[in-house]
Amino acid sequence: MIAPAFVGLVAFYVWPFLTTFGKSFMDVPAFGPGTFTGVDNYTELLGDARFWQALRNSALYTAILLLGVPVAIVLAALIEQVGRGRALYRVLFFLPVVTLPVAISMVWRFIYNGDFGLLNYVLSLVGVPGQYWVADATFTIYAVGVVGIWMSLGINLIILGAGLQGIPQDLYEASALDGAGRVRQFFRITLPLLSPSVFLVTVLTVISALQMFDLIFVMLRSVNNTALADSKTIVYLFYEKAFVEFDQGYGAAIAIVLLMVIMAATLLQFRLQRRWVFYD
Repeated sequence: MIAPAFVGLVAFYVWPFLTTFGKSFMDVPAFGPGTFTGVDNYTELLGDARFWQALRNSALYTAILLLGVPVAIVLAALIEQVGRGRALYRVLFFLPVVTLPVAISMVWRFIYNGDFGLLNYVLSLVGVPGQYWVADATFTIYAVGVVGIWMSLGINLIILGAGLQGIPQDLYEASALDGAGRVRQFFRITLPLLSPSVFLVTVLTVISALQMFDLIFVMLRSVNNTALADSKTIVYLFYEKAFVEFDQGYGAAIAIVLLMVIMAATLLQFRLQRRWVFYD
């Protein structure tokens, strides 16, 4: 009974991981068999300044996306207070989740355009000078991070909304009788009992942020965009090494290191959740 799922797991997850892990110890050309080189790819990777820059960019992008979690918590709590139209709000916030990332990236690339973009036009109305948001390495990761927060709000609101609905209303009624206001109820009741959902959202946010590729690829990749060199994420560097330069062994090493980083970040979150996540 479990054979179909087991075969699919082996074919699409276990086998690709094993082959990628094996290639990370080899020099694999574009055509033909590879040659075993030991840990040379990893040694070269750890000494590559581009890798560390990409890793820092991925970490910065992850930190920016984590700032969207408190925003999602507040929005989920506000939507929960709405008497009518609650489902409509959730659908509107969820639309970016079901929209193609490429389409979203193209729209936001137009908004961020330094010459005729909508954002610079709005800023000009209040006397604020515009910037080249996706063509200046000073702003690119932050600009892409805003898009990432906007894209992730929908799924976060669904998860947090389900957590809010699981909180007994009797607790709010009892605290109201004791004189607790809305703000105190939020910090004393809502946040502690919502912590399991917040933990899940945080874990998913970190994993997806470290794997980000499509926004950078579409929004920054152009002939004259010099900001791309300093704004690559670790997945974009993997794409560039494995599929542009055809250095599959080096690309496989990047993929394995990324897997280790994600596993370490997830393990750290599970260790830390014992201090702030409350299960009733």
